[in-house]
Amino acid sequence: MKTVAAVVDEGSTELELRELEVAEPGPGEVTVKFVASGLCHSDYHFLDGVLGGRKPIVLGHEGAGVVEDVGPGVTRLRPGDHVVGSFVPTCGSCRYCATGRSSLCDLAADTMNGTFPDGGFRFHDAKGQGYGSLCMLGTFAERATVQERSVIKIDPWIPLEVAVLAGCGVPTGWGTATRAGGVRAGDTAVVYGIGGIGINAIQGAAYAGAKFVVAVDPVEFKRETALKLGATHAFATAEEAAERVHELTWGQGADQALVTVGVVDEKVVSDAFDIVGKGGTVVVTGLGAPDDLTVHVSGAVLTKWEKTIKGSMFGTLNPHYDIVKLLRLYDSGRLKLDELATKHYRLEDINQGYADMKAGKIIRGVIRHDR
Repeated sequence: MKTVAAVVDEGSTELELRELEVAEPGPGEVTVKFVASGLCHSDYHFLDGVLGGRKPIVLGHEGAGVVEDVGPGVTRLRPGDHVVGSFVPTCGSCRYCATGRSSLCDLAADTMNGTFPDGGFRFHDAKGQGYGSLCMLGTFAERATVQERSVIKIDPWIPLEVAVLAGCGVPTGWGTATRAGGVRAGDTAVVYGIGGIGINAIQGAAYAGAKFVVAVDPVEFKRETALKLGATHAFATAEEAAERVHELTWGQGADQALVTVGVVDEKVVSDAFDIVGKGGTVVVTGLGAPDDLTVHVSGAVLTKWEKTIKGSMFGTLNPHYDIVKLLRLYDSGRLKLDELATKHYRLEDINQGYADMKAGKIIRGVIRHDR
């Protein structure tokens, strides 16, 4: 079976469309026809050099579509099922899955390299060269063969072009606030970076009952969007936010600082650490280059004020449970998703989509494979 896919080669700074062969589903695998794919900042990091990995690779780790075929041993899915891809696969039996921490599943350890657990590929070109599938998904393809444990069956009445956002940005941001950050009623939470993850950290903090939800982003459009989706205050700089939070909390500081910027650096982590008060929590969800040391804070303050700095993968949520839960919150009108997709693109316009993201013109862009 052939498909058109957006791929990145070694040294490339743009995605290129290429016709590839999709492998038939093997044991425990399914073939999905994607309807929509999300333009996430993490994919862009393969173009700007922040992240490395095996190339060539089919990018895309947010996807929603319909199961077309299933391989031997697949029992949880059947052709016709509507599914959302999870960039964190869940085996259900490793130490982390077994203790309720499936966002740390051992299967996810090497997904950036695009290979499957057997070391092979599910995309090949006409010469037989293997192409990686980012996060074992590769949703920037019209069709892909993926592991059964990498896709979650969802309610069929939820539009797939909306459900796609629940594959990464929505749960990662929501969980950053509600699970990793532990936002509670009456808290003050500050969110740094209002992109696809940060806007959902805003929604999560508001849903949890925070008294003040403060958005920090230099782009006016993003600040305005944050105010529409739950933020009580929005500032262009960390310094402006710090001054106002000091006033709002009578000098006590914020309870949570959630770092969801596109590229994490030392300054944003320090700003977040400084803005939380005694017993405050800093959650670092955004990514930076793996070799960059971006956490430099006062150990004395960390100890004396009992502050916490922690990382969070997938919002520290459980993909197979929380993706369905969040989409049902959307279905009931409690979670805003339609408002997140600023613009839809065709696959051939994917580079323009990323240019718009980089320019701060969109909160979330969505590729529509059915156009």
